[in-house]
Amino acid sequence: MAAVCVDDSYFDVGDDGRLTMVPGSLGLKSVLYYKTPGNFDFKKSDYPWLARIWIQVQAAGGGAAGAKSNAGQLVAQPGGAGGGYGERLIDVASLGATETIVVGAGGTAGTPTVDGGNGGNSSFGGLCTANGGSGGVAVMASGATVACFSGTPGPLAGLGDVSQGGGAGGGPFRLSGGEGQAGAGGESRFGHGGYARASSGGGGASRGFGGGAAGALARDGDSVNGTQGGDGMVVVWLYG
Repeated sequence: MAAVCVDDSYFDVGDDGRLTMVPGSLGLKSVLYYKTPGNFDFKKSDYPWLARIWIQVQAAGGGAAGAKSNAGQLVAQPGGAGGGYGERLIDVASLGATETIVVGAGGTAGTPTVDGGNGGNSSFGGLCTANGGSGGVAVMASGATVACFSGTPGPLAGLGDVSQGGGAGGGPFRLSGGEGQAGAGGESRFGHGGYARASSGGGGASRGFGGGAAGALARDGDSVNGTQGGDGMVVVWLYG
């Protein structure tokens, strides 16, 4: 009978003589992207070769308030905060049969006198979580005198091997009835916040995933809506 030599880092010969792969030796096999807000099921039985997963969880960014000014006056609002982020490496034995993936939705845009909505949290079961960014509040009243306001605090870190909160939304200021600047949106791990504007209109939209929306600015009787925050995302790396 011929003898066969195998590398025991990758192969195993069972008591019944069958040659099998050592779990975890196959490396990266697939990557799953969840980019649409909502709930999804991850079933480890769908991947019988699975040895471990690496999860990246990005929460959604906050929306921004709108702005409404009187004639000859100006209003500028703060930006929404960016969503938090978390990541974790997990062995398959630590996974439940089904884990729920949640992708947070970006915070809603406020109307001319209404706050922006908070960004939704994102998570992979209870194993890795990230907190959504707060929406920008309609703090500035119409006026023509110098005024400035604080920005929107970023969210606290969630749960993971690595976890961090999102970036703060920028604060607005007014120099006169015709000059001022709204706050920029907060940054995120997977995205950027909206740009700060000094002309009348809704704030800049986020780019990527999880960034906060910039605040709106209105002058000389304008009335404008705010901007929605960036949606979250979850990425699952599958290793055999």
